[in-house]
Amino acid sequence: MASPLAAKIRPTELSDFVGQEHLVGKGRPLYKIIESGNIPNMIFYGSSGIGKTTLASIIAAKTQKTLHKLNATTASTGDIKDIIASLNSLEGTNGILLYLDEIQYFNKKQQQILLEFIEDGSITLIASTTENPYFYVYNAILSRSTVFEFRPVDRKAVQKAVTRAFDIVRNENNIQINVEDGVCEHIASTCGGDVRKAINTVELLTTVKIGQTEVNVSLDDAKEVSQRSNMRYDRDGDAHYDILSAFQKSIRGSDENAALHYLARLIEGGDMASICRRLLVIAAEDIGLAYPQAISITKACVDSALQLGFPEARIPLAEAVILLATAPKSNSAICAIDAALERIRSGEYGDIPSSLKDSHYGGAQKIGHGIGYKYAHAYPDHWVKQQYLPDKIKNDVYYEYGDNKTELAAKAYWDKIKK
Repeated sequence: MASPLAAKIRPTELSDFVGQEHLVGKGRPLYKIIESGNIPNMIFYGSSGIGKTTLASIIAAKTQKTLHKLNATTASTGDIKDIIASLNSLEGTNGILLYLDEIQYFNKKQQQILLEFIEDGSITLIASTTENPYFYVYNAILSRSTVFEFRPVDRKAVQKAVTRAFDIVRNENNIQINVEDGVCEHIASTCGGDVRKAINTVELLTTVKIGQTEVNVSLDDAKEVSQRSNMRYDRDGDAHYDILSAFQKSIRGSDENAALHYLARLIEGGDMASICRRLLVIAAEDIGLAYPQAISITKACVDSALQLGFPEARIPLAEAVILLATAPKSNSAICAIDAALERIRSGEYGDIPSSLKDSHYGGAQKIGHGIGYKYAHAYPDHWVKQQYLPDKIKNDVYYEYGDNKTELAAKAYWDKIKK
């Protein structure tokens, strides 16, 4: 059975490895570790197809340790015990390097079995995960490992791998492959930083028939094979929350172009629900009282989008994003309610003043409820000074007026009246 092209192109030397310059560039942390040959326990964190397995294999080849590979999706507790048993055999003389792919699928018991042996150095663990290890890997393993975050490979580095992949197909099949200008660039730009996806695209474009001596790869062919950008988006994974975080922070920072960029990513992911929910949150949390009408307009845009569906929904969603990004900002409302909640959760707040308690029933006045209450509408400007907070916290202040036109106008109004 023929090996996939992605396996054939996998480099065996660090000099051929593409991407992750922040980790393996000369003088960078992981580069120094690999060159020293003194390999600690490590966790490689990042999306698929960006070199985690390849780099682990390169590291393993540089050590004198016996390499064992396990995939946590299929490995059992028995598999771990078999590796531990080999420590007492000849192959365990120099120690064992265990490459554990998708460690997030190991349960707590399976991870704990490894603890003793990675702690004393008899097993060196290199684990990989596509999920945030701080959420999915148990603290005992984390505390004994160094986490390295892998990033999507940049377009130039992917293009280098794509060019090499075409060369391998040429040499292996001894055929002429004519690649139209722009093909390598297109594949590199539409793979979402995933080298494996890019190489798989090359493999699809260069499928060789028996007896064939020449293959022509056009830009149209490349576009057909990669009809949709392979942007990373997983509604249950880190990519989902990272995009939503960048989306809200861009609107909060009043950068409408960045906000539209992240909106486009979310639209490409088809995630209408997350977009709508986040826009409503932003209208209240980040624009708030600086432009109180923003939430009503945003709600109208959200309702329109839900009624229209994609692709037309992109228009009212973009309208809401631009409105919110260019609107004045205030977080006074969220700060105020969070301060009030903090007081409640402390348990130090006391009883409601008797004058404010319900007095709409017979006998209420006999126990003092409602006595002394002043009806605000019966006074000039509909305001009268009286205590509303419980005695224990009567001087608490939760809301601070924002420094925007709307809130400053409200402050000036009440300062005048309450004087």
